Amino acid sequence: MDIGNMKVTRRRAIGMAMAAGGGAIVGSSQAFAQVLPTTPEEIAGPFYPIIRPLDEDWDLTRVRGRDGVARGQVFHLVGRVLDSKGLPVKRARIEMWQANTHGRYDHASDPNVAAPLDPYFQGYAVEFTDDYGRYHFKTVKPGAYPATPTWTRTPHIHFDIRGKHDRLITQLYFTGEPLNASDQLFQALGKERDSVLVQLAPSPDVEPGSLLGTWNVVLNKG
Repeated sequence: MDIGNMKVTRRRAIGMAMAAGGGAIVGSSQAFAQVLPTTPEEIAGPFYPIIRPLDEDWDLTRVRGRDGVARGQVFHLVGRVLDSKGLPVKRARIEMWQANTHGRYDHASDPNVAAPLDPYFQGYAVEFTDDYGRYHFKTVKPGAYPATPTWTRTPHIHFDIRGKHDRLITQLYFTGEPLNASDQLFQALGKERDSVLVQLAPSPDVEPGSLLGTWNVVLNKG
């Protein structure tokens, strides 16, 4: 890996997160106003990694000590964690976990054994927000998988976000996915669905061939 290029890529992506969320900060005269709706909660699901991978860094497309790269469409996810007043939540702990591009979790209880594991996909990561509430992950778009014989889960990513006062467990979805319309958990969010949707677009300035998505998370008190 070219460490120099990695640092440039990460700096550019975090800069985009700042630009995307900069307008959310409110003035001091509104300090007690509830100006931002909080991000909705969802279940953690059955595949939270009880046994953590040895590599937990922000880049899920590589596993430390292995030479390969994860299969699938690479994308960068950037954004900010804010409180309901629009102020950044500093040093918030963000855990994320997901299926690989084939729709398979690296979890002993995942019954989707017809889908292959990817030895080069990390599958889980931990990141802390900076002083501006910014975060950045690099991963691959997860695949859909059968939840029951009659229900296929739409592509999604799980998050456990812990601020100073609040903890939020939620899931992130992708715009334009046909399975969104039939996903029971996504549809149950009702009018809050838009707050957990991310649109991916080409990001040649961050990394050629990759996509970029921006998602801001709102905790109540931070």
